[in-house]
Amino acid sequence: MGRRKNPHPKRAVNARTVLKVVKGRREEEGEGEEPVLCSRNPDEDDFEANHHQIQKEEEEEEGEEEGEDDDVKRLRRILTCVPCDDDVVMEQNQMREEETAFIKKGVKRKRGHECDVCEKVFQSPSDLTRHKRTHTKEKPYECDVCEKRFSQPGHLTQHKRIHMNEKPYECDVCEKRFSRSSHLQTHMRIHTNEKPYECDVCERCFSESGSLKRHMRIHTNEKPHKCDVCDKAFRQSGHLKRHMRIHSNEKPYECDVCEKCFSDSGNLKRHKRTQH
Repeated sequence: MGRRKNPHPKRAVNARTVLKVVKGRREEEGEGEEPVLCSRNPDEDDFEANHHQIQKEEEEEEGEEEGEDDDVKRLRRILTCVPCDDDVVMEQNQMREEETAFIKKGVKRKRGHECDVCEKVFQSPSDLTRHKRTHTKEKPYECDVCEKRFSQPGHLTQHKRIHMNEKPYECDVCEKRFSRSSHLQTHMRIHTNEKPYECDVCERCFSESGSLKRHMRIHTNEKPHKCDVCDKAFRQSGHLKRHMRIHSNEKPYECDVCEKCFSDSGNLKRHKRTQH
């Protein structure tokens, strides 16, 4: 098989020019052209086409280059790229600019199953379907006892234990039982006095993440629970629920001594302590 002629003779000139600049010798050969460094990864044809000319040039410069250091040798090995045509270089630069703009805009490539609302990514389509119900407020699972609805079947299963009074999770310290394992886990912190959730404003610690979340509203003055009758707002949903009994005149807490009823459990306890 005959030798193939190098279709890109500028490559050797460019490589030799850059090497001389690195070594501190700015003697440029040829017609004074600037070194050309492109970002294209050479293929096998490029290497084969340039191999013989590179070999010839290295033999000619062997005496001159004999004392070159490791950095220069490394650079010589790197500069085996064949200069691309102007239109190819322009296309590569445009692609690079588009990619940079793509990253700057914060646009993320879809990985797995991505929510088109908040861009959160999930491993399976079913996980994504369940997640989307947080945006749509869809609750397809209904309790056949009280008609309360839930977005996930697991939540309905846990809820049904209230009606059946089923409490499969027992504390091995005080034997108190719970319908959910998470409730037992939280309860155990009473015995261990563990409070892993700390407020970064006042450093107060809590045993539950929900307690910390509610506490933070004191600092932010956030009141997300609003009465749809009088527009009064509250930090906690329990406070709103108690407030709504003012409008409904509901009094679910009854004294077992005098049968007087109260809208708040705290008022019932106070009544028993002071009147009976």
